[in-house]
Amino acid sequence: MIDARGGGMSPRGGLRPGVALPGGLGVAGVIVFLLIQVLSGSSGAGGAFAVDDPFEQSPQAPAADGRGIPASQDPERDLRNFSSYVFTRTLNTWERLFAAQGEPFTRAKVVLYRDAVATGCGDASSAVGPFYCPADERVYLDLSFYGDMERRLGAPGDFAWAYVIAHEVGHHVQQQLGTSNEVNRLRSENPAEANALSVRLELQADCYAGVWAHSVYAAGDLEEGDVREATAASAAVGDDRLQRQATGRVNPDSFTHGSSEQRTAWFNRGRANGDPGDCDTFSPERV
Repeated sequence: MIDARGGGMSPRGGLRPGVALPGGLGVAGVIVFLLIQVLSGSSGAGGAFAVDDPFEQSPQAPAADGRGIPASQDPERDLRNFSSYVFTRTLNTWERLFAAQGEPFTRAKVVLYRDAVATGCGDASSAVGPFYCPADERVYLDLSFYGDMERRLGAPGDFAWAYVIAHEVGHHVQQQLGTSNEVNRLRSENPAEANALSVRLELQADCYAGVWAHSVYAAGDLEEGDVREATAASAAVGDDRLQRQATGRVNPDSFTHGSSEQRTAWFNRGRANGDPGDCDTFSPERV
């Protein structure tokens, strides 16, 4: 874990051309883009809303220098430790699954930041929420989003937060498998299908989060109440629910992450057997 909440180093510049984040913000991870829609009333590319680019060329953005905050002075110490635990357990699950197939697995890193951070994909503000950057293979978390999930999205609880982390690690798995690069290629070749491809990518990351949840449940470290928190979180970030909250109407053609029903269904599909093979969201009949 890299704790960059102490700030410090100068940023590396704005979002670099050709660098795309897997997900829905150009494209980012789980709640990320959708939360911006709810909080700002902005809209997404190709949709009914127009979203400001959350990656800023901000000279104030602190780089991930890892200085952190001393534990004795850290008001977020428990959440920090829990996030580290979940992230490590999730990577362990995927390392084991890759090894079972005789495949190498490069472990991602997690960066905690506050307000803004410099990444391999450009400088990001905390408005982005949790996201994964494929250029540096890191998951970025602003811990304040934990509270936003409860207050803004109605998705409280530790395992709801664990679902978010596991989803972002799911994007790292897609990067390792080459799925993200293939989706970026297809999006470039057929812009009309860009949103539909984003939905399939995000639902697969939800399913991969379910695969991890299965491993936790099998180890006896997950209770039914935890599962309910995760499924509530997956439903809370459905495009239909968030669009209805923001504007009072729903435009399925602008979906980039999937509906509440789809997100919950794919999380549960992965959780059912813990088999990544169940997470093929790209077959035409699957979504």
